Amino acid sequence: MMGSRQEAQGALFYEFSIEAHVPPDHLLRSVDRFVDLTGIRQHLAPFYSSTGRPSVDPELMIRMLLVGYIMGIRSERRLCEEVHLNLAYRWFCRLDLTVPVPDHSTFSKNRHGRFRDSDLLRHLFETVVARCIAEGLASGQRLAADASIIQADANRQNSTPKSDWQSGSIDPEEAPRAVREYLETLDDAAFGAASPVEPKFTSHSDPASQWTGARGGPAYFAYSTNYLIDTDNGVILDVEATRSIRQAEVGSVRTMIDRVNDTFGIAPERLIADTAYGTGVMLDWLDQQRGIAPHIPVFDKSARRDGTFERADFNYDVESDVYTCPGGKELKQSRRTFAKPREKTPDEHGMLRYRASKADCDACGLKARCCPKTPSRKILRSIFEPSRDRARAIAQTPDYAISCKLRKKVEMLFAHLKRILGLNRLRLRGPSGARDEFHLAATAQNLRKLAKLLPTPPVSC
Repeated sequence: MMGSRQEAQGALFYEFSIEAHVPPDHLLRSVDRFVDLTGIRQHLAPFYSSTGRPSVDPELMIRMLLVGYIMGIRSERRLCEEVHLNLAYRWFCRLDLTVPVPDHSTFSKNRHGRFRDSDLLRHLFETVVARCIAEGLASGQRLAADASIIQADANRQNSTPKSDWQSGSIDPEEAPRAVREYLETLDDAAFGAASPVEPKFTSHSDPASQWTGARGGPAYFAYSTNYLIDTDNGVILDVEATRSIRQAEVGSVRTMIDRVNDTFGIAPERLIADTAYGTGVMLDWLDQQRGIAPHIPVFDKSARRDGTFERADFNYDVESDVYTCPGGKELKQSRRTFAKPREKTPDEHGMLRYRASKADCDACGLKARCCPKTPSRKILRSIFEPSRDRARAIAQTPDYAISCKLRKKVEMLFAHLKRILGLNRLRLRGPSGARDEFHLAATAQNLRKLAKLLPTPPVSC
């Protein structure tokens, strides 16, 4: 028998519990166990006035931002609508059915003000990392580092060549926020001072972003998010925003390694990275100054394509500081004998030059295969060559083969960042905007990791 039509009728009283309508296996229910915001009010207290109308609860705003990044909701307008409609989002944000959702403009006001002044998002990220370490998800022995390019909120049509951009003529009082931040970071190693090479174009709306064509397609303005992760479970230990240029990305790794050591007392045994981080300066910093084994391919351009002998074909003797060529002749830095020994100084690139005797090369039967177009053979040796040799020796070990597989974990995190969380393009402008988005995204990824690896225990009846 067909049932009667059900028509909605307003009742005078309702008995309703949001808690009962959130599934036990919902992602936010698992994440909620690891969100500790008890110290937020104390952290923000100096940045609020003692008088005036009460503000929106900062814990509510942080919980709403976490919902947006965990669930891949990029728009704050849409986030407010989703929190208004979705019971699970209301439950996570501690909002009853009758409590209104804050306006989207509240986020912008607080982000540009007290959130950045207090470095709240950095504090939130470090709180989650500390929880991951306390739960035993990160040992801190094997770390991996890499960078990924994220498109900035800037358009090619609203830009000019760098030669036409006169930063000295900008009035900071009338400039937009992103332009003021650009002026403040001109001497920052992660942005303006990363490289003396000037970009081809500079954006008017976000001048700190980098014009790059690194992906091989059409060029665009972008920032780089740099991750330092623990390879045990892929926990992000630190994150840094920089220009999308190799020098800034390599420098950020040094910053992050020192910062996790100061904050969490982590002293890694090895660092895993790709060839971009295999410069002599970086390898020497890791090996000699920090005592970290560099599981990194050496950045080496000494290979030759014309079939002549490469630098690897020459044997170096540490004690006598000479190279021996395949013909058995020596290459030295100097062939003159001085009464007072002179200090051997490298060039501006940190390279030492070793030269063979012209007489030896003229009489050598291998000259056609060694230096057919020059009178004698020259070899360049970096002052960081001992650290480069150590990295080459590590590359021959079984542990290095394991490290190559572990390095994929950081690349998987970037894929998750873009495909699942939807962070393909930034919404906020300026270095601070990029930093805020990268910190929130890394926090969301760590919270999802905690929820996955430490599931909610079953409720016993």
